[in-house]
Amino acid sequence: MALRKTNKQKILRVLLYVILIIYAIITIYPFLFAVSASFKPLSEITAGGMSLWSNHFTPQQYIYLFNPSSGSLFINWTINSLIVSIIGTAINVFLNSMAGYALAKLSFPGRQRIYYGIIAMIMVPAQVLLIPNYLIIKNLGLLNSFAALILPMAINIGYIFMMRQFFLTFPSDVEEAAAIDGLSRTATFFRIVMPLARPSIATQAVFVFMGFWNNFLSPMLYLHDPSKFTLTVGLQSLQSADQGGQMWNRVMAGSIMTIIPIIILYIFFNGYFLQGVRMDGEK
Repeated sequence: MALRKTNKQKILRVLLYVILIIYAIITIYPFLFAVSASFKPLSEITAGGMSLWSNHFTPQQYIYLFNPSSGSLFINWTINSLIVSIIGTAINVFLNSMAGYALAKLSFPGRQRIYYGIIAMIMVPAQVLLIPNYLIIKNLGLLNSFAALILPMAINIGYIFMMRQFFLTFPSDVEEAAAIDGLSRTATFFRIVMPLARPSIATQAVFVFMGFWNNFLSPMLYLHDPSKFTLTVGLQSLQSADQGGQMWNRVMAGSIMTIIPIIILYIFFNGYFLQGVRMDGEK
């Protein structure tokens, strides 16, 4: 009986592995096809077929993207996206963390009402705010500037809520010990609380960065000068060739390059994702 049960478990395990392998292949194949297509000539892509191999592999599209003399603005778009994403992420991490800490640890009149108001604002769809945001940005004279992309997204209600939940579990003994040592509330936050909150802050930073990096709607609405485009809007313009065709190999090459910073960011912060937080007040 036990042997039959063991054999059944082995069969189920093998079946599970087969299903997972098939699913992994189905999931990763589009990415591999995009990488392959970025090295193929356009005629081979438009001819159809699902093969990853080509007899005419060429890095011509990557050379075009990184050669300003060819008329490509890809380097400009990459720099623009990095500027917007890095500054926007830094502002978000700073303000979201401070707001979450204030709602979790500080006592002031109206704290609960503010918290409930923030929770209610989560339910407001971002699309509802498109026209009001555009009119405000226009009246402030910020159209066609990076500020138009950063200021409306300077805080994120979802991450304020996340940081509040984290700080609710932060031991008050650590803060009391810091106060006894003469640290002010501000110094305690920056010197004690923030370092211990690194895993949550790193997680927040990665997702906020990805939000800015992949943002398409805001740059499309607010930016008009091609030299100020971010990568998401710039990639759209790569679809049109000089002859009016669709340069899918060029688009694929640009898309692959936009993924690299996200991969690097994940590798850099991967340790924080897996790291547990010890808050026993030891240092």
